[in-house]
Amino acid sequence: MPKITYIDHGGTARTVEAELGSTVMETAIKHGIPGIEAECGGACACATCHVHVDAAWRETVGEPSPVELDGLVVRTPERQA
Repeated sequence: MPKITYIDHGGTARTVEAELGSTVMETAIKHGIPGIEAECGGACACATCHVHVDAAWRETVGEPSPVELDGLVVRTPERQA
């Protein structure tokens, strides 16, 4: 299973296993990651699951897409819009 590390605004890192084909948001919700609200359920309509992709992953992941990668590191903002 691919792993995703979520780092909150205070620097606490949480690494969880994601199901193949699941999104960063779905994985965060399943594992109770703080800072990910996902009020619209993943419809990209509310911006309450915004994350910043770690700089080390930007070249690898490129523009946002539905494909997730093992070891991905993202940071959650202090608050969602």
